[in-house]
Amino acid sequence: MFIAMNRFQVKKGAETAFETVWATRESYLGRMPGFVEFHLLKGPEAEDHTLYSSHTTWVDKAAFEAWTRSEEFRRAHARADNRTGESLYLGHPKFEGFEVIQSERKAAAA
Repeated sequence: MFIAMNRFQVKKGAETAFETVWATRESYLGRMPGFVEFHLLKGPEAEDHTLYSSHTTWVDKAAFEAWTRSEEFRRAHARADNRTGESLYLGHPKFEGFEVIQSERKAAAA
């Protein structure tokens, strides 16, 4: 399993616009072989930004890399913009990729 994360430092006051960009996007992830799940995470607030992270899980690193080379990836990211023209971010998103080496799940969901 492979987990791909992007961290975003979203400017204070731009949280709603950022969340709207994600909520209205065309992701195409469900079409991709090896895609497992997606999460958009909202983290702690700092003085000048709120931390967010996008988190996708893939069956393996090769499936994730195939996504990054796909036409669906190009289409999804071409539309992942802020139409107001002003940047929502402090700096560029930071990518982090992780190979899963151990997992644990509850036997049955409550």
